[in-house]
Amino acid sequence: MSTQLDRYLHLNLKTRHLRLLILLEDLGSLKKVAEATHVTLPAVSRALAELEKGLGLDLFTRSPQGFRATPYGECLIRYARNILTDIQQVRDELNSLYNGSGGKINIGVYPASTSVLTPKALLLLKQRSPTTNAQVIEATRHVLLPQLWEGKIDLIVGRLPAVPPSSGFDERPLLEEKLVVVTGPQHPLARRKRLQWSDLQSYPWVLPPHASQIREPFERVLEKQGLEFQKNYIETMSVQVARSYLYCSDAISVLANTAARDRFQPLAVLPLPLPQMLRPTGIMWNRNRPFSAAAKLMMDCLEDAAKEIRETEI
Repeated sequence: MSTQLDRYLHLNLKTRHLRLLILLEDLGSLKKVAEATHVTLPAVSRALAELEKGLGLDLFTRSPQGFRATPYGECLIRYARNILTDIQQVRDELNSLYNGSGGKINIGVYPASTSVLTPKALLLLKQRSPTTNAQVIEATRHVLLPQLWEGKIDLIVGRLPAVPPSSGFDERPLLEEKLVVVTGPQHPLARRKRLQWSDLQSYPWVLPPHASQIREPFERVLEKQGLEFQKNYIETMSVQVARSYLYCSDAISVLANTAARDRFQPLAVLPLPLPQMLRPTGIMWNRNRPFSAAAKLMMDCLEDAAKEIRETEI
């Protein structure tokens, strides 16, 4: 068995086989794969049969509900996705070298934690290497971490989640940000030099969702101060939505200090101290994947941007 596997994997396995496996798992039927690839149904069926015979393994089970990967199929498909992603990255980097471009960096960001750091770093990137291009993908941790693992993005920038060392991810903390209680500049409490928590009781809230790292510890702070917030609030992970809503309402929210002090649309920071409740903001990457030159440059820019932010706050 081992000899047959080795021979087929080294000599006969092709990228078209890998694409077939991925499409069959995604679409669930040979007919749909044939339609998606503009290949005849017998040709698709024959290609799968040849692959299973060559490996000596059943990769899918067939049923009226469609095709379902066996444990052998799941293993091969998992690596197939990684291999095809690596091939695409090789193609992109070779094209960049040939065309004189500085390459491309794919960055994942969390909605609530990078409104200042990432733009500053991107500005530095374009100043240092105008031909290095960037794609920024904003999504939640549950969306971005699988993409980071699969190599679809190079880095994640944002509040560092607590992940075990066995996860395969490495991290670099950049900013220890504190949370502040904020309102729009027109709010009745915005110009007050002294406040008690009880002064907030009659106002609505803009809160992070329950899935965020902030929500549970902040709820405990409010409860400790005897504030009721359950009756009148909205939830959002978006800093921009929260900021815009605060500007047109008497709502109160909690944000990272750097986001609250945005120079183009600053918020009023209320004189109510909060304990440290968050892990640092930083960079996360997959330690099993090599860095491109563009990724290394972006990491340098993120570190320098974070240094600028720290020096500004001193």
